[in-house]
Amino acid sequence: MLESRARAATWPGAPPCGGGADAVKCGPGAQGGTAARDANREGARMTAGCEIIDKGDRLVVVNRNAARRNAMSPEWTAGMRRAFAQAAAEPRIAAVILVGEGGFFCAGGDLNKLMKAAGLSEDRRREGIDNLANLIRDIMRCPCPVIAAVDGGAAGAGFSIAFACDLIVAARDAKFTAAYVNAGLVPDGGLSASVSAALPPALAAELLLLGQPIGAERLHHLGAINALAEPGQALAAADVLADRLAAGPGGGQQAIKSLLTSAREQLMERQLAAETPLMARAIGSPEAREGMAAFLGKRPPDYAALRAGARGDAAPE
Repeated sequence: MLESRARAATWPGAPPCGGGADAVKCGPGAQGGTAARDANREGARMTAGCEIIDKGDRLVVVNRNAARRNAMSPEWTAGMRRAFAQAAAEPRIAAVILVGEGGFFCAGGDLNKLMKAAGLSEDRRREGIDNLANLIRDIMRCPCPVIAAVDGGAAGAGFSIAFACDLIVAARDAKFTAAYVNAGLVPDGGLSASVSAALPPALAAELLLLGQPIGAERLHHLGAINALAEPGQALAAADVLADRLAAGPGGGQQAIKSLLTSAREQLMERQLAAETPLMARAIGSPEAREGMAAFLGKRPPDYAALRAGARGDAAPE
């Protein structure tokens, strides 16, 4: 979702690219941190952009884009898909953990790219939205459980990805934000399905219609996330869940996940199909042009003027 104005402007969506296994290089921008230290302890080769750490009974997919608060990148998207494919091929893998380097899970996509996409045809805009939708499907269809380890926060597409996972662990101070509406856009990545299923209707409306952030502690109290961790310890807490999964019956867990996925899939597919044309249309709308320009220009958007123009109100003399 929208990053702090002091940082790069981000938004959901990114196309796939190549990745790898064990400790797999997926692109530029190496960063230090807990995940990097874990990789060293496991004897994994340090790489940049995205890294898949193979811990034997689990894979940890690290978003190594900390300079941009782990905004969506083709490298992380590819790394996740590679990990899901590896998990499907190797029964020894009990879980896939998704984590962001440098204290933030994922800040969403890139508003600058979305502003450029406004000049494309609606069909071309749908391609990027469909890519995120397909990633959400890949998370849900991974045969083993996928765990989101959220430090700092998750915004926009990062929120969608975290809530598509089977299990979520978050730092106590983490914030989840879906401020699409603030930029004149609509949720994608199945977020309208995820929050509607996980939260009371009034709260889901507050998050999506008002762009109101919500803290991990409140989400945990509501049963929408599984466990809280101290700041900086979300990955360690996710490893505890992965330990429990690795000690259990793999075949039974995969069967249970398939049942849970089939229960979620109908709502998710309906909302993914509904979100895609609405988001594609919104990107080219006057509201989105105003909202994105206002955010990048560090000023409040003037949606009232657009409403007045739509009504044909005359300007005051």
